[in-house]
Amino acid sequence: MSAPETVDQVLLTAAVVVIIIAGAALLARIWRGPSMLDRAISLDVCAALIIAGLGAKSAVARDPFYFPIMLVLAFLGFTGSVGIARFIAVRDRPRKAVRDRPRTEEKPE
Repeated sequence: MSAPETVDQVLLTAAVVVIIIAGAALLARIWRGPSMLDRAISLDVCAALIIAGLGAKSAVARDPFYFPIMLVLAFLGFTGSVGIARFIAVRDRPRKAVRDRPRTEEKPE
């Protein structure tokens, strides 16, 4: 094995180890997350970890087969994040109090 191949193998192994550690931390956050928003964000990060894992597998195999799958997963992760943010924005919008509404003057007839 030549020096560049050894470096490639070491870096890819390190990347896989980091992905596995991040996945374990992510599962802990999904399990313990105090709010539903934490769990939703964790699932979004889970999609990113799957994309990273597929990228590492493609790099090890030197095969671009997983690139379209990675692209679709990235699109789904993005739309999921936007949907969650939109839902949270609508739910957390402050409501106007009755006293803050402008008064309508009734005109005498």
